Amino acid sequence: MKYLVVDDSKMARRMTIKSLKSLINEDDEVIQAENGQEAVELYKEHQPSLCLMDLTMPIMDGFEATQAIIKHDTNAKIIIVSADIQESSMEKSKQNGAKGFIKKPINQDNLESMLKKLGLINV
Repeated sequence: MKYLVVDDSKMARRMTIKSLKSLINEDDEVIQAENGQEAVELYKEHQPSLCLMDLTMPIMDGFEATQAIIKHDTNAKIIIVSADIQESSMEKSKQNGAKGFIKKPINQDNLESMLKKLGLINV
C-alpha cells in the first residue's frame, strides 16, 4: 500500500510518518508532499490508499487540495491532520470530502483507530 503525507513542516511530516510506520507494513510506501498542489499531483501519479493532509500550507491549502483530490477520485481516503481544531475547519474538511480529522501533534492511538475505521489496518 501507498500512503501520502502532506505538510509544509518537515518536522510535522517526520512525526506523522513515524506514527504511521509503526502501524503499517514495513514494505508499504510513504510519499511526502510539502503543499497541497504537490499533494494533488502526487495523488494522481501514485493513487495512495490514504492521504494524511495538513490544512495550513503555502501555494494550495489542505481544504483546496482535499477538494481537488476528491474531484479526481471520489473514493479517496483523506484524513486531515491539523492544529486548527475549530469546529468550522472540521466541518469544512468533511464537506470537502475528508474522512476524518486528527489533531496535531498526532496521537498514535487516534491514528490507529482512524486507520481501523477506514479498513486500512486489521482490528
